[in-house]
Amino acid sequence: MNRQTDDMVPRGGERPSPGAIPGPAGTGSGTGAAPGPLSIALGEVLWARYGPEDVARIHEAAPGARLVSVAADGSADGPLDDVRVLFRGSSLGGDALDRVLARAPRVEWIHSASVGVERLLTPLTLQRGIVVTNGRGVFSRPIAEYVLMMVLATARRLPALLELQRERTWQPLQGEELRDLTIGIVGFGSIGRAVASYAAAVGARVVAVRRHPERGVEAEADVEEEALPATPRADLVLPPSGLPDLLAQSDYVVLALPLTGGTEALIDDAALAAMKPGAWLVNVARGRLVDEAALQRALRQGRLGGAVLDAFREEPLPTTSPLYALPNVIVTPHTSWSSSRVRARSIEVFAANLARFVRGEPLHNVVDLRSGY
Repeated sequence: MNRQTDDMVPRGGERPSPGAIPGPAGTGSGTGAAPGPLSIALGEVLWARYGPEDVARIHEAAPGARLVSVAADGSADGPLDDVRVLFRGSSLGGDALDRVLARAPRVEWIHSASVGVERLLTPLTLQRGIVVTNGRGVFSRPIAEYVLMMVLATARRLPALLELQRERTWQPLQGEELRDLTIGIVGFGSIGRAVASYAAAVGARVVAVRRHPERGVEAEADVEEEALPATPRADLVLPPSGLPDLLAQSDYVVLALPLTGGTEALIDDAALAAMKPGAWLVNVARGRLVDEAALQRALRQGRLGGAVLDAFREEPLPTTSPLYALPNVIVTPHTSWSSSRVRARSIEVFAANLARFVRGEPLHNVVDLRSGY
């Protein structure tokens, strides 16, 4: 796999490599004895307990490691004082994470099962300068398949056709061919490039916004990029300042960017007004990227074709939310990432990095704590 050097933790410098296993050190007050086993704290992986195959894969990467289970509330089934590695499952929130870190003063590296890490950037994580890696690449393919499914379904008028079936009405409807559509991708990381790959496979035009447009579509660390249906491409890659241009020309606007202080409520009244009339918004990232009140206004006023929403400001989405009742909205329960393969890939990515940690090598998928991704 091709990986960028900025995805790695350089060795040396002010802080030792997180993977550097200490040389012989004493147990107790002496010196020269063999060091004890590596201790690893494991949260739930994708809301599920670890299976025997997961434990075997972790022990293969770090032979003899002591494993401590950590629950969603931060409680653990063993001591944490010597833990150096923490696998943070999706259920471990910021407050619980800080409770774990307070009892685990030796943690050097936290791996996030998810791609978004906004809940990991807690005061203790930042204060201690702990290395954070994420699950970039694990979910790219299923999310891209979800996006393509929704683009095809709406372009070919599937919701309306299903309604006609329920009404027992025979009324052929005209759809759009995907080669006549422009798909705008806001955020061109692993998920955005996977969406571009699927869009390329069906002949759609792709416009993308990314923080570093000079990188074009160059590959970053992605565990399944070689398995995508087509080479990721974009007909136009714009800087963040080019977002209005993307919105104006896109038939589908796909949000695939991280949630940071600079991206919260990015899709507001002004952004929605800049969208092409009749366009669809597809959010497979974070709910707080969208001003939901502004979106509801735009949908009710008919400026947009509709919205496909898989992420929300409040999850689960309350049953009282008006979004459920809007006829031009498709609501799904934050499920675009889910597939039968993601659990195994998540463990694979962590175990591969764990083997590097043990060998004292640079880690992949390292998060820039300043930018938040």
